[in-house]
Amino acid sequence: MKQSSKISFLYAALSALSLSVVGFTAAAQEVITIQQAIENTLKNNLQVKQAQFSESLNDVNLQQSKASLYPSLNASVNQNLGWGRNQVASGLFQNTQNYNLNAGVSTGIDIFNGFSKINQIKQNKALLEAGKTNTEKIKNDLTLSVITSYMQILFNKDFLTAARQQLEVAKQVLNQQQQLLEAGNKTLADVSQSKSQVATAELNVTDAENALSISYLTLAQLMDIPSATVYQVQAPLLESFGQTLAKYNAEEVYQAALKQFPDIRLSSANTRAAELGVEVAKGNLFPRLSLSGSYGTSYFYSENPLINNDTFDKQLKDNVSKGIGLSLTIPIFNGLQAKAGVKRATINLMRTRTDEQLTKNNLNKVIYQAVADLRAAESKYESTGNAFAAQKDAFYAIEQRYNVGLANSVEYSTAMTNKNKAEIDRLQAKYDLLFKSKVIDYYLGKQIIF
Repeated sequence: MKQSSKISFLYAALSALSLSVVGFTAAAQEVITIQQAIENTLKNNLQVKQAQFSESLNDVNLQQSKASLYPSLNASVNQNLGWGRNQVASGLFQNTQNYNLNAGVSTGIDIFNGFSKINQIKQNKALLEAGKTNTEKIKNDLTLSVITSYMQILFNKDFLTAARQQLEVAKQVLNQQQQLLEAGNKTLADVSQSKSQVATAELNVTDAENALSISYLTLAQLMDIPSATVYQVQAPLLESFGQTLAKYNAEEVYQAALKQFPDIRLSSANTRAAELGVEVAKGNLFPRLSLSGSYGTSYFYSENPLINNDTFDKQLKDNVSKGIGLSLTIPIFNGLQAKAGVKRATINLMRTRTDEQLTKNNLNKVIYQAVADLRAAESKYESTGNAFAAQKDAFYAIEQRYNVGLANSVEYSTAMTNKNKAEIDRLQAKYDLLFKSKVIDYYLGKQIIF
């Protein structure tokens, strides 16, 4: 799900907090708080585990690149046994059997290789940091997804409650219309219209039930628990929202987010790794100077009577060989592999720099939009407050007329419905305003607390 979609779902779902949460009556259902849902997701979600595995592989690569700076050391033992007719010193051929043993150790170290190994270590450090940041980014995105899904459940539960209430109102109106029809005060057209309203309300209840089931399934999948798990959610306390809203400047929020937002830090780490990748590739263009050394000995035995076979210990001492070498490899032409490697690394660097700039541009757009939405929410909250006050006064007037018989039940029900809707709109605007301030806190790296 895209970031903007997550945010729109989340602040829309916060309207659910304006109503009380009615739990299921089944005692076997587990109640999951929003904190538990986040913890379960971060613990069980396979995306987090995959990111952690990648992080571990990057750490192994870093340790291996550091170890490559040390000299190599290898030991070898070779044995040969031969038999058959062989020409001896006298010129004659006879059946002989020979045994040969060679043992030795060798070592080698690169004195200079264009700083490729040093740059490889630096690049692996950058890749490890990028891996850690990627894990943090995935956790950050999952947390926002969990909050969105969790609040969507609360919203759908209250939406279902409202749909059932509307169904009850529609049934009551239909009953009144039928009674008035029997009394001769209404027509069949009026009753048919009421029946249509009942059918529409029943469809709304069905849609609300389906939406609630899907939202429960979505959260269960995020937490990586069996889809058939039956559980309950708990709404956060409204008091935890606080009463004071901060005034934000879009540019200040953007500059602060550039320093800590995981998406930005990840793209920056990838760019740094790509820069070092170019230096690693350039190392293949330089000559390579290597130092090597060896130490070995051998043992030989033959059944040829003309050959004097010394003892095993004596031969090992007498046949000792030592060597030291200095090798210089100068790349002249190797199918343009080194130059092609530099070009590939340079292109990759340009790509990662472009990705980093795109990430910054997208963050800039989202933050400026979030700040604009916050200001719009402030205006909407003020407008809904005025509308609620007007509907409240209108209901009071209808109520007085209804009590003295000057208004019918339909007018009374309509006025009450309008007042209730205006009140819900006001509460939705309030929580919408509070949430949009929390969205900005999210981009500032602050914990979203309800």
